[in-house]
Amino acid sequence: MVLLKYYVFRMFVIGIPAVIVFLCFKPYRDRALKAMKLKSPARREVGLVLFVFSIFAVLALTLWPDYFWQDSPGVWGHLIILIDRPSLTTNLSLMPFAVFKTYLEDIFKKGYVFITLVNFFGNLAVFMPIGFFPALLFRGAKLWRSALIGFGMSAFIEVSQYFIMRNVATDDIILNTIGAILGYLVYLLIKKLCPRFTESFLCKAEG
Repeated sequence: MVLLKYYVFRMFVIGIPAVIVFLCFKPYRDRALKAMKLKSPARREVGLVLFVFSIFAVLALTLWPDYFWQDSPGVWGHLIILIDRPSLTTNLSLMPFAVFKTYLEDIFKKGYVFITLVNFFGNLAVFMPIGFFPALLFRGAKLWRSALIGFGMSAFIEVSQYFIMRNVATDDIILNTIGAILGYLVYLLIKKLCPRFTESFLCKAEG
């Protein structure tokens, strides 16, 4: 529970300022939409705020350095750290599905059930909004588009994590992409059950 509270704290510390900055640009967005004779309904504006928050919440969870208060020289300092402080080196796991094996070992051999499940389902859950909101808020929703957005964002995060000395794993990209796909499937389910509801999140022509 303490771990979850810490994660939520990190999400809000970065997510709320990002939303405030985003809202500062609303007058400019309104003028741009007016020039195109379009109007963004209030429900869509709420969705955009949640989308922005979800993006920066993911960045807060993944790019917050584990050694925030210590030196983090990244790739250029790794040779020194290998000799001086080998425990702080980045853990690279580029073999697909290797981390899944580690998850199973942590659960059944080491008994780390809760933290392992948090890591596994967390990688799925945090990327569901990344696949859901683009499909909900913008026209031309496609499965491949949500999957590509999830994959691209996850790949960027994993590369960036190397430079801040956090663990880098191919399996995280796989899980994150699956999470984005699940988000898109949630959108499809809502659209099938309540098509008018999903339509209300799209820009409307003025008139």
